Amino acid sequence: MTATVMTTAVNAQKVTSGITMSNLDKSVKPTEDFYQYACGGWMKANPLDAEHSRYGSFDKLADDNQKHLKEIILETAKAKNAPGSVADKIATLYNIGMDSVKLQQQGAEPIQPYLKTIAMLRTREDVLNHLSQLHKIGIDPFFGLFGEADYENAKMNLAWLYQTGIGMGDRDYYLKDDATNREIREAYLKLMTKEFALSGYDKMVRIEASELAEMVLAIETRLARAMYDNVTNRDPFKTFNKMTVAEADAKVPALRLPLYFAQMGLPSLSGLNMAQPEYFEEVAAVISSEYVPMIKAYYAWQVINTAAGYLSDDFVMANFEFYGRTMSGTEQIRPRWKRCVGTVNGAMGEALGQLYVKKYFPPEAKKRMVTLVGNLQEAFAQRIKEADWMDDITKKRAQEKLDAILVKIGYPDKWRDYSGLEIKNDSYFANIIRSNVFDVNYMLSKIDKPVDRYEWQMTPQTVNAYYNPTTNEICFPAAILQPPFFDMKADDAANYGAIGVVIGHEITHGFDDQGRNYDKEGNLNNWWQESDGENFTKNAQVLVDCFNKVKVLDDPETYANGALCLGENIADNGGLHISYLAMQNAIAKKQVKTKNMDGFTPAQRFFLAYAAVWASNIRDKAILQLTTIDVHSLARNRVNVTLPHIAEFHEAFGIKPGDKMWLAPKDRVKLW
Repeated sequence: MTATVMTTAVNAQKVTSGITMSNLDKSVKPTEDFYQYACGGWMKANPLDAEHSRYGSFDKLADDNQKHLKEIILETAKAKNAPGSVADKIATLYNIGMDSVKLQQQGAEPIQPYLKTIAMLRTREDVLNHLSQLHKIGIDPFFGLFGEADYENAKMNLAWLYQTGIGMGDRDYYLKDDATNREIREAYLKLMTKEFALSGYDKMVRIEASELAEMVLAIETRLARAMYDNVTNRDPFKTFNKMTVAEADAKVPALRLPLYFAQMGLPSLSGLNMAQPEYFEEVAAVISSEYVPMIKAYYAWQVINTAAGYLSDDFVMANFEFYGRTMSGTEQIRPRWKRCVGTVNGAMGEALGQLYVKKYFPPEAKKRMVTLVGNLQEAFAQRIKEADWMDDITKKRAQEKLDAILVKIGYPDKWRDYSGLEIKNDSYFANIIRSNVFDVNYMLSKIDKPVDRYEWQMTPQTVNAYYNPTTNEICFPAAILQPPFFDMKADDAANYGAIGVVIGHEITHGFDDQGRNYDKEGNLNNWWQESDGENFTKNAQVLVDCFNKVKVLDDPETYANGALCLGENIADNGGLHISYLAMQNAIAKKQVKTKNMDGFTPAQRFFLAYAAVWASNIRDKAILQLTTIDVHSLARNRVNVTLPHIAEFHEAFGIKPGDKMWLAPKDRVKLW
């Protein structure tokens, strides 16, 4: 960013340090527990309430955004909207979700037609034919079908088949035989038993609800045993298995895939990717061998579980008891208005995004971000040049990939058209199904068509950012461009520590253990010299081993999964290095104040701002759940385990051997 941009951005206001002093806990030394020092005040001021199993800076900002979206929706609902307009659809969907009286009166009625159809299935051929009917309405038993870039030709979309269809979400919940997971399985059986009875499906098929629940658990356990684990699914070479439809049919003839694709409206596919072939062989075996009423029970549960959040309170609360209280430790369900805002956001995200950007996103924020991103890219180029573990050939290719990155900031140039989405005042769940059908058709329409590189994968009101390897793009939605990530009034030492690291993090994803396997065009292609690839793997293992040693919970004794979180940990490490260098470059150009502000040097403000992004409180159940399923390390570890690998962090706070935050140079990871 230039000095002129800084002056324009802050409008001659007094520039702040960007550090909220009340967030600190000065009773703790930064050399002993930097996370507590930097975030302890925030944690004390923001205790967990009954609604959250985890509450941090991200969550606080997301909650604030929900209030903004609610305001937009209510303003839209008050206006005189033309029938069938996007505004009318937003208002109708929100209002029907808020109509608790109607939801109670309808009870299980909205799902009855779907359950009756399943109950009438008689033969194995019937259940196989019904699979596509469920997939068309956005309910995905056994597996999912979607359009994704062809890893061999990233400019074209390919049909992907992917493992899915287990109600607890992760295979470990079915397979681990410890007290915690046995308790979760018992609670899951209880949930299914209750909701089978509430739905009336048990009466339709004359089988006890508890027996239906056992049937479903048996099928889902078979599926879980065959599923790739989360670490394996991170390997793009293992999950890319391109084949013709004929080859796929020969591999799993019991699935009759040519007929399935024809039923899905895709009779002439160029090919497909079967992401987890062994899993699909087990799906074929299940459909070929299991008792037909068991498969029907599994289908019925898929419908009930998909619908539960949009039905009467009996269903909603039963689901919350399991997915909220048992799985993550949440004590109280979110208010109805928050759930309805989430529904509208999910169904018409870009329509809401247009209104959100117009009201809440200042154009000058986008201008300043463009400059920051450019500074980060420049710093990354320097890091590539200085990397002594890579040879010149690999460095040249890395630089070419960096130069080819597409940058998206704030909001898309072209908005999605929702004219084909029908929203009616009949039932909440009926609208969810229509929205699902709309989205499924949209997704299917992309298959065997060119990839739209300018389509956004997140809405502008999402508090997050992403890197997509097949389009080689980084994206920063409008909602993340506000404090504590981005402060228009702050000196940029803090901005480099917060949003700067986020930018560097996303760029680094293009060069992490997954992203490095894609070339500048987005194709899965090993562009590394063999020795450089070996050096990368050896260096990355330092992070795996480091995080594997971190105990995250005493009871049950649980350790971080360094392999699962490797990509995110590499991105954090790279983001810190790159953004710190970009800040040093800005200091040299007198774009960042070098004087102490609030008693902290620019370097100290950088690391304090980074830590503030991860301020968070969390319940033990949420720690256990996230360690099982989340590719991100826990917030505390993203600070206390990540920062000791950064030499400049030690220098900024005078950390020495013997301090708890000390890590010897020989033990620090050496990557980006």
